[in-house]
Amino acid sequence: MAAARRRRAAGPLFVAPFMVLFLLLFLAPLGYAAYLSLFQERLVGGTVFVGLDNYVQALGDPQFLHGIGRVALFFVVQVPVMLLLALLFALALDSGLLRLARVIRLGIFVPYAVPSVVAALMWGYLYGPDFGPFAQLSRKLDLPAPDFLSGGWMLGSLANIVTWEFVGYNMIILYAALRTIPTELYEAAAMDGAGAWRIAWSVKLPALRPALMLTLLFSVIGSFQLFNEPNLLMKIAPDVITSSYTANLYAYSLAFTGQQVNYAATVSFLLGLVIVIASYAVLLTANRRRTP
Repeated sequence: MAAARRRRAAGPLFVAPFMVLFLLLFLAPLGYAAYLSLFQERLVGGTVFVGLDNYVQALGDPQFLHGIGRVALFFVVQVPVMLLLALLFALALDSGLLRLARVIRLGIFVPYAVPSVVAALMWGYLYGPDFGPFAQLSRKLDLPAPDFLSGGWMLGSLANIVTWEFVGYNMIILYAALRTIPTELYEAAAMDGAGAWRIAWSVKLPALRPALMLTLLFSVIGSFQLFNEPNLLMKIAPDVITSSYTANLYAYSLAFTGQQVNYAATVSFLLGLVIVIASYAVLLTANRRRTP
């Protein structure tokens, strides 16, 4: 009996460090932000309680709404391309037909190891209309230099940076999932006359659904939290990327540039709610498709 009690007590002890950090680093800041969002700093009267007035204001704020719409468009366009490339690379590596597969796998994954700040600075130089290599090559060929930092190109330029950064990360997740598929399934499919393409379509892709769902959820969160890349490119193209270009950048600008901490907390909470709704919609859609 004493040994059983000790074993039961061991579980909470192992979980306790995580729960303490979760409380101090997540729940406490979240609660404090919720508290801040219910107040306003006024010139006359100081900080006053306003209830949900900040949320009503944010829901009608065109800068916030345009930022949400922009990252939603970014998600719809960029994420399918990124996940498709990651899937193709994972399937190619798992096929066993590639030479130097380890070198190729490392080469695809290396961009993820590059900090996003460094990646944005590097691509900002490559996109540069004056000294960037694309502009220099265009001038040598007597062609108009592509303005990757213009309003029409900027969202695509950001999507290219994020895709370059995260294809390798998603590829590793999918490749690891492929390596867990029992080889007996491949052997049974081959005995039934299935070729490589048929095995990939009928065996590998169905087995990859949980991993694909995981990468899709990560992509939902990452897309709506887009910050580093536009924040750095804003220094290069301030006329295109404003302080409200994305919702996350807008919240940051409100808090640290405009000193509107209470309203910034409100915008952050609403952005979190949008992420929760988008993630739930993705899960609900996927579950409905899987249900016969």
